Amino acid sequence: QVQLVESGGGLVQAGGSLRHSCAASGRPFNSYDMGWFRQAPGKERELVAAISWSGVSTYYADSVKARFTIARDNAKNTVHLQMNSLKPEDTAVYFCAAKVAGRGGGLAKPSSYGFWGQGTQVIVSS
Repeated sequence: QVQLVESGGGLVQAGGSLRHSCAASGRPFNSYDMGWFRQAPGKERELVAAISWSGVSTYYADSVKARFTIARDNAKNTVHLQMNSLKPEDTAVYFCAAKVAGRGGGLAKPSSYGFWGQGTQVIVSS
């Protein structure tokens, strides 16, 4: 199994930027597609961005396209989410997640992700 530890997050004003990082340990990192989810109070968890094991394919939710960028470094076993032009509606707990590459469905299928980080809070003030 893979273990995921997140860092980043925090409080930022609207229009600002934040960067999340997720460090993986355990099984080979390039065995996993990676995703970033978020959950706002009273709302369901949603997939906001994902990247394939090779980094070739990515997915973004419509709500974050052109503002968020997901990237991975397989040599350092890390995945990052750069969040720009933040809005108050981006306020949520953000989770790093992993799915075994080639199993369980495509990048954009939330139920495919079976390994989770602890979550980090992002608050965007207006």
